[in-house]
Parts: sequence; structure tokens; C-alpha cells
Amino acid sequence: MENPSQHRAETAAKIAALPQNYKVCEGCDSIVGKATSICPNCHSFRFDSAPEVVVNQAVLLGNREQRSVTAEDLA
Repeated sequence: MENPSQHRAETAAKIAALPQNYKVCEGCDSIVGKATSICPNCHSFRFDSAPEVVVNQAVLLGNREQRSVTAEDLA
């Protein structure tokens, strides 16, 4: 079984490699796909799609344990 921290770091690396495919929610700082119109976590509709913002947030989230509740956690 894969370590959750390792999985987060791997996911962050994939996002950082292609930041143009993602954006950061300005409501909860989650990273979502570029086509997302409403954040699945906080229902915000404001995003920052600047590549440097996406990369910085991916690095931040990839280096720490999950702190937010996601839709999967509530299912």
C-alpha cells in the first residue's frame, strides 16, 4: 500500500509539471482541473490559473499532510 504522503508528493509533481492544466481555488486553496467551474470542496467559483501560483500551491500541498475535507471523505 502506498504512503499517503508519497501519493500527495507524486500528485503534486504531476501538477507542477503541467500547471497550465490546473487552477487554484481562491476559496479553499485546492487545486482543480482547468475545466472546473465550481470547486467541488468549497463551491467557490473564483480561481487563479497563473502557472506560478499553481506550481507554488502544488509544492506546498505536496509537502504536507491533507488538512481539508474532500467530497470523497463525505461519501
